[in-house]
Amino acid sequence: MTSTEQDTGPTTGDRPRVVVVGGGFAGYHAVKALARSVGDTADVVLVSPTNYFLYLPLLPEVAAGVLDPRRISVSLAATLPRTVRHAHGEVDDIDLAGRRVRWMDPEGRHHTVGYDRLVLAVGSVHKLMPIPGLSTYAHGFRGIPEALYLRDHLIRQIDLAVGTDDEEERRARCTFVVVGAGYTGTEVAAQGVLFTRELARARGLGDDAVRWLLVTRGEVLSGLDRHLGRTAETVLRERGVEVRTGETVAEATADGVRLQHGEQVPTRTIVWCVGVRPDPLVEGVGLELAQGRLVVDQDLSVPGHPEVFACGDAAAVPDVERPGEYTAMTAQHAERQGRLAGRNVAASLRGRRLRRYRHRDLGFVVDLGGTDAAANPVRLRLSRLPAKAVARGYHLLSMPGNRVRTAMDWLLDAVLGRQSTQLGLVRSASVPLDTSSPEVPHHPQMPFPPERGQGG
Repeated sequence: MTSTEQDTGPTTGDRPRVVVVGGGFAGYHAVKALARSVGDTADVVLVSPTNYFLYLPLLPEVAAGVLDPRRISVSLAATLPRTVRHAHGEVDDIDLAGRRVRWMDPEGRHHTVGYDRLVLAVGSVHKLMPIPGLSTYAHGFRGIPEALYLRDHLIRQIDLAVGTDDEEERRARCTFVVVGAGYTGTEVAAQGVLFTRELARARGLGDDAVRWLLVTRGEVLSGLDRHLGRTAETVLRERGVEVRTGETVAEATADGVRLQHGEQVPTRTIVWCVGVRPDPLVEGVGLELAQGRLVVDQDLSVPGHPEVFACGDAAAVPDVERPGEYTAMTAQHAERQGRLAGRNVAASLRGRRLRRYRHRDLGFVVDLGGTDAAANPVRLRLSRLPAKAVARGYHLLSMPGNRVRTAMDWLLDAVLGRQSTQLGLVRSASVPLDTSSPEVPHHPQMPFPPERGQGG
């Protein structure tokens, strides 16, 4: 690994340069909108650690063996205009005074690039709690490596349960605990219970061998339309998932978890889905923060730095529908803010008026696996199969690529059994739960979790 410093210079001739940091929902759509607006009149550089845009909402289906991971990994080169240059790496320093960004590529070489406009869309990482044993024994869920690891882990636990004569060990290996009942936790539990039950049946354990717990401080899908939460909780309970509201984990160990109210749950699987926090990169930029996010004006520009814009999970965007509050850290907001940021950057380069961010809630969809879902498009409350049709239609329309391949995987899942081979492609050291610590100890039987934030 080297540390050679390579400098691309401030700008290219008479063309201004725009650097976008982060290739998740906000960054990807910012680049797309910007490139369409400026064409080849500006040099657009996207700095991101992967060469794909990750469609996060379908990640639970990768972990459950429904979708091939390549379906939700949409190629940047294939879907972005050719005028966009992708800088493959992680940003580790931003010099606002000198208008320069430093980043490190996958081979450890450092590069710097100057900018005339900067868009910060670095996204988010896991939100951790000071719970003993959490970073050692819990599994995170934020990227492709984690989804692949979790899929292998679920299969491995069922296989090991089949191979042991110890009844207590078998029960522990067939017990799965998900902490957090937001979008991710709810969908992981809903998809996971179907997947592991199918595995257990195929290996002769029977349906009753599998136990899933969804542990949450609040209600299921708290903060969303109550219809979504009620529908999701009903489906989960019908499948035998133990939904523990008003509960949390007090301690994680190699043998299980101790819940806040004292119950000890023997398990080898703890999936941590308790929200996200802005990427730590924003703390070192030297700009004003609110709730850990960069303060921005309604047009997404940073006060005092008209050349800098921020959007997505990293930005504290004023919510005009809720005065005094900021927009939620969701993919829906990130995508729309990204588009506006791209258009506003283009407008600022031309000396035109910037538009303000306004958001109208068009509804949400929650895919619960099988034929179940919950949705509330334009305030129309749907459940079960009608909601499933809406959910899948919405995802296909929202994905910037791989739509036909994704639809084919859904079709194959409906008519064929899921494959249950362990690929072993991702080791526990590659997916630490605490991304701020490069070396996190892991128990050999309970490794796991994330990529840095996906820019959402």
